[in-house]
Amino acid sequence: MTKPAPAPGDITAALGAKDKAPLPAGMRGPVLCGDFDMRIARDGTWFYHGSPIGRKPLVKLFASVLSRDHDGVYWLTTPVEKGRIDVDDAPFVAVALTASGEGRDQALRFRTNLDDEMTAGPDHPIRVSVDGDTGEPSPYILVRGRLEALIARPVFYQLVELGVEHEADGEPQYGVWSKGCFFTLGTMPRPT
Repeated sequence: MTKPAPAPGDITAALGAKDKAPLPAGMRGPVLCGDFDMRIARDGTWFYHGSPIGRKPLVKLFASVLSRDHDGVYWLTTPVEKGRIDVDDAPFVAVALTASGEGRDQALRFRTNLDDEMTAGPDHPIRVSVDGDTGEPSPYILVRGRLEALIARPVFYQLVELGVEHEADGEPQYGVWSKGCFFTLGTMPRPT
């Protein structure tokens, strides 16, 4: 006897079906369910129907089916259903940094709030966005696909401590090296 597909909107049941039997005959892909009433706050906390999800294994399961399309819309996609979720800033937060090596040979390894690990480099670039009104920097590292982690303030301070001056396109830049790539953290003022 085949187990019935979860009702639309039952994302936890759909996630449980993720690695089980193939989709029923005639079903070509996940059913578009609209919004799942899920939100990821800027601090990395996941909410469902306005309540925080306190179980990290469940959040990790949701994160494993998270994607972002070309228009910047975030989706949870299971074999059974697909729905939009809201993300205040970035879906992950980089909470730890370890550095090894020096100069161009330095490697900067990050860990997210959900225990994903990546080393900054060509596949995991670091970028800094600056708020036009406040001038406050928001640093990010690419985790996978189009999904980024906001680099937590203490981790950003570590990056700044590791920073060096480097000439790029005729302009003095301040940034960090990782896996042979230079990532700009800011522009150095020209001497007067």
